[in-house]
Amino acid sequence: MQDIILRQIGTDDVEELQKIAKETFYDTFSPHNTEENMAQYMATGFTTEKLTSEIQNENSEFFFALTKEEVIGYFKVNLGDAQTELQDKNSLEIERIYVSKDFHGKKVGQILYDKALEIAKTKNLDYVWLGVWEENLRAVQFYKKNGFVEFDKHIFKFGNEDQTDLMMKKELK
Repeated sequence: MQDIILRQIGTDDVEELQKIAKETFYDTFSPHNTEENMAQYMATGFTTEKLTSEIQNENSEFFFALTKEEVIGYFKVNLGDAQTELQDKNSLEIERIYVSKDFHGKKVGQILYDKALEIAKTKNLDYVWLGVWEENLRAVQFYKKNGFVEFDKHIFKFGNEDQTDLMMKKELK
């Protein structure tokens, strides 16, 4: 396995972010969802304007995972009012960790996750939390393996479907 480098994402990187975000989201969720719902989300979830706004939010951080010059994954974490739900000043939300399917099973997700955890610990936060689709068994297992426990559920509206996300957290103190 080549060396993996993590690099913070800035607004100059929005096109690369859009490309990896669309690719990994599609690969992860298209086998389990309708074409219509996928098309609708793909058209609105990763617009240049939306991603630029997210990158510019001072309470969010994005990082790429790169091998050589190739972007092979990314993550997004949120603090404070950038968090999608809890908005607890003592927590960090891992909103996204995605890895290109060619690099599944090669520890790239673990490297991204470890960096997100390091950010939370550096900020002396109490816990890290996230929402993960209950049907995404690979991700659910990954988070359980890393010490996360389920504490709630919420509904994620995906096109014309209501999907259940498991809310999971990991205490840091």
